[in-house]
Amino acid sequence: MNQPRSHPRLVRKLQEALGDQLCVALDDANVVEIMLNPDGKLFIERVGHGMNPVGEMSPAAAEMVIGTVAHALQSEVDAQQPIISGELPIGGHRFEGLLPPVVANPAFTIRRRASHLIPLDDYVRIGIMTVDQAATIRSAVSARLNIIISGGTGSGKTTLANAVIDEIVRSAPEDRLVILEDTAEIQCTAKNAVVLRTSDTIDMARLLRSTMRLRPDRIVVGEVRDGAALTLLKAWNTGHPGGVATIHANTATSALRRLAQLTAEASQQPMQEVIGEAVDLVVSIERTSRGRRVRDVIHVEQFADGQYQIESDQFTEEQEARHVA
Repeated sequence: MNQPRSHPRLVRKLQEALGDQLCVALDDANVVEIMLNPDGKLFIERVGHGMNPVGEMSPAAAEMVIGTVAHALQSEVDAQQPIISGELPIGGHRFEGLLPPVVANPAFTIRRRASHLIPLDDYVRIGIMTVDQAATIRSAVSARLNIIISGGTGSGKTTLANAVIDEIVRSAPEDRLVILEDTAEIQCTAKNAVVLRTSDTIDMARLLRSTMRLRPDRIVVGEVRDGAALTLLKAWNTGHPGGVATIHANTATSALRRLAQLTAEASQQPMQEVIGEAVDLVVSIERTSRGRRVRDVIHVEQFADGQYQIESDQFTEEQEARHVA
């Protein structure tokens, strides 16, 4: 989408509406999310510090923020269209704004785009994953296995995906990566990479079909949300191994069930066998009261006799073979 000529003026207007405190927060690499509730209370979540109140914003200022973002996105937001989603014109951060009647007063959230990469070694150093889990991920990258990263909202699955992609670039620097996402969150330093973005008229399934003609070595999807999951799995199964995708699911095994639900949107037939063939590794990350941690890592062997045959590496470093229906 081309930026309007008034874009610099819109940015200044947005900065004024946000205020100095939130503009400083947007420049802070430790900030994860900024939230304004309908009651006017502001909260900021920072890495290692959780979510804390930081003051208030008036409904008029909040409406100004939401309206300015909509203008920058060349869209409209009003009582008939009270929700605006897109990228903040400052920094490309993810923005979700809501107006009455879906909320009592204007509200928004800003998910800050990660500005620095956290390598796997740091995940181990700060206790988010074990040495064995990091070794398993590195081995999967080298073996060109397909990796699904699962987690709930705010669990850090995209940040972990960036770490895995960094391992891909280190392990196979000559590989051509094609990256598909709805909002700009994936970080990739590969010399040969193509980034595709969905739009109001081009969805993820359409991008995936185009990807097949772009000669990818590995296919990366920022987040699998709908029936496009089936197209991705088929691509992974037909000569494009070594990909990475994230999915919204609280555990590794529930990620497999979620994939089945998504593929059912595009097919009348059960797709568990396709999932069992295409997905090799599922890494589950979660946010706990003590911080983020990799909950478990499962190797998916196949789907047979009505169940997935998997092997799990738990956070406790215990390994046991088990079957999940």
